[in-house]
Formats: sequence, C-alpha cells, structure tokens
Amino acid sequence: MNNDPRSHGLWERTAPPAPETAPLRGDAIADVAVVGAGYTGLSAALHLAETGARVVVLEGEAVGFGGSGRNVGLVNAGLWVKPDLVPAALGPERGERLLALLGDAPRRVFDLVATHGIACEAEGAGTLHCAVGPKGLADLEDRARQWQARGAPVRLLDAAEAARLTGTPAYAGALLDERAGTIQPLAYARGLARAALAAGAAIHTGSPVLGVADEGGRWRLATPGGCVSAEWVVVATNAYTRAPWPEIRAEIARLPYFNIATAPLSDNLRGTVLPGRQGAWDTKAVLTSFRLDAAGRLVIGSVGALRGTGGPVHRAWARRTLRQLFPQAGDVPFEAEWYGQIGMTTDALPRFHRLARRVVAFSGYNGRGIAPGTAFGRVLADLVAGTITEDALPLPVTAPVPIGFQAVRELAYEVGAQAVHLGEARLPGRRAEGRGDLISRSGRNGTRPE
Repeated sequence: MNNDPRSHGLWERTAPPAPETAPLRGDAIADVAVVGAGYTGLSAALHLAETGARVVVLEGEAVGFGGSGRNVGLVNAGLWVKPDLVPAALGPERGERLLALLGDAPRRVFDLVATHGIACEAEGAGTLHCAVGPKGLADLEDRARQWQARGAPVRLLDAAEAARLTGTPAYAGALLDERAGTIQPLAYARGLARAALAAGAAIHTGSPVLGVADEGGRWRLATPGGCVSAEWVVVATNAYTRAPWPEIRAEIARLPYFNIATAPLSDNLRGTVLPGRQGAWDTKAVLTSFRLDAAGRLVIGSVGALRGTGGPVHRAWARRTLRQLFPQAGDVPFEAEWYGQIGMTTDALPRFHRLARRVVAFSGYNGRGIAPGTAFGRVLADLVAGTITEDALPLPVTAPVPIGFQAVRELAYEVGAQAVHLGEARLPGRRAEGRGDLISRSGRNGTRPE
C-alpha cells in the first residue's frame, strides 16, 4: 500500500482485491459513523448494518491499512495475560465475562468467514505456544491449568509431541489451543469490508477525520472531501490513531513487529515443518513466531522494525533462526518482508472508553487484534443498537490515561529488539528462556503477536 512493499508485504501480494471504495465527497447522513476500517470497525459496521442501521465507515488510508493488514495472522483465544489475572484486575464478574467472550472469539471469526464466504486461507487447526527451556515450560503449565479450569480445550504437549507438531526439537513442550487457528489477515479485513458493504454499510477510504463537532444531538465528522452527520460515533483506530482523538494514541506505546516470508517450501519440506498447519510462537522475551501460508511459505517474525539499522539486523536474525529451527529447509530464499505497530497498554489489558456522549471506543489490543477486534466490534454494535447496556460490557468504562515516557518506551522497544537479535548472533545456538525486561515492562506478562 502507498507503494511501500514493507507495509503489508506478502499479505498484499496474496490477498484478493479490496472491494471498490472511494473518498467521501459531499455530505452524508448516518445513524452511526465508524472511524477506522480494521477488524473492530468493520465488525461493528457489518453487525450494525445487518440490523438496518445506516452506517458510514471513514478510513484515512485503505481497508486493513493498520495492524489488521500487517499482523502474523494467528487467530488466538483470550488475552496475553494469564486467565487468573483478568478477574483479579477487573473483578470476578466482569473478568470472567471478558474471558468467556474472548475465549469464544476465534469461533466468531471462523463463523463470519464461513457465513460470508471470505477467502482468507482460514485454518482452524489450533495454535502452538512453544516452551523455551524449563522456565518456559513452567509458564505454559500454569497457563494450561488456568484455562483447563475454565473448560477450555487446551492441552500441554511434551517435548516429543511439540517436536512432531512444530517440526523442530528446539522446544521443551508446547501448549496446543484447539480454539485457535490462522488466517490471511489482510484478506480477512477485505472480506469483512465486502460483507459490510453487502449488508448496506458505506465505506469511504482515503477519508481521514480531521475534526468532530457536537451539533446538539448529532456529531459532525469532517474529512477533506465532505462531512458525515451521525447520532453515534465508533472510534476503532487503536495504534494508528490520529486526530481528533489524541487521547487514545497517548494511552498506548507502539511496539514494532516484523514478518519475513520465504518462498514456498517444497512438498517434502511442508511435511516436516508445522505438518498440522498450526501457527506458533515461543515464550522468549523477544519472541519468535512462525507459520505457513496456503502456498507453503514459512513466515517468521519477531519484535522490531525493518528500517534503518533494524533492516539488516532482523533479516540476519531471521536467517539464523530458520537454520536453527529448521535446518532441513536449508537456505530457502526470502521473498517478502513487512512490519507494523502493536498498541501496548501499561497492564496488557484492552480499554473501553466513552470519549463523549455517544462516542465509544475499544483500544489497546496488546498484540491480540484478530479475534478480540472481531468480538469487540460486535459488542460495540450491540451497545449502539441498544441490545446491551454499559453494565453488560466485558470491560469497565474508563477515561484514557496517558502512558508515561511514551517516546522513551517506543525507542526502547525498537532499539532493544535490535540489541537482543544482535546478542543472539554472538551466542549461536542459544535460545534465551523466559521474559526479559524489554517486553515485560509493557505489561504484566509481555505481549504476543497475531
């Protein structure tokens, strides 16, 4: 997008075309204006349009331009924080409500894919959280116990089972979550947009919101080409928030995450690398994620930005890591690379905000956007439609609180990831255990990609 091959990489090359959209020209009337055409905004628009509401989506760039079109494509259940920490933070009733909603969220994604015929390489085979050393295995044992106590279909695998399902003996075990899976993330976003249009929503890309005014009962949203008048506003911009809601951007620190894709593996190699088609990531502080796409490309990712000195550092790390994990793949060439930003909150929990009268938002997905974004979009649609009240929300209503030392944190993430990847080069074959300071400072239990 925007003639930048490092913005969406492989996903832009292999996704079906986006539905036809155009910038807003002139004035429009809506019941609901949705700002942001990512998973949350498109899910809200689709579900509201299906109730008969007049919905106008305003997107500053293109459908899926932000994190929704750049992520790994892991459709995970729950949050990054361990389940028992959620009711401890939010209270028993609301915490368990959030866990139930997000535990079921992957099913919502795959149901929408099936219902609307979205071509997005959906695979419901589960995901593998891979243990690096005894400390990583102990962490997964604790996670498994907490999810199993809630009836979730998760299973702790020993080293031999983990090796069989990943194709590498590098891990001490793995947590298999059968609720989860993978998709082509940009294709899913474009499919949601197509479904929302078919349901009657209007989507205007290239239409950043420059200003918002309360006109006594209705909101007027100004774009470069026109204005929308609406009773409700849903703000769904998260890490890519710009004016006129700077408070959302101020409450998160942006953590960069990159992916590099190989050329398609041979049929023989595909039988030895992730043979069950699960997506995977590990327990390291600066984690490694890996998955296959439908054509058999191996996509490997980690924290970092592919710009400046980060480009060569992270490419070299990706090559070394592939050789360590999958020596059978040899020097299979890389054919795409891209990166984006993850919105991190101080406690690794998302936020719900009432920014003004009938202006609502979820933000702070902490590396969990696909399934939660889809589920939260449905929640926002139900709230706006009046089928639920704020008392029934999975999160409390809070005011945005600026994150301290935001610029310093963001620089530390980017530079720190380079330092870690360079450090691993000096210790070939060694894979650090557990969580270090780089990521864990962003929340109680780090982050995890999608």
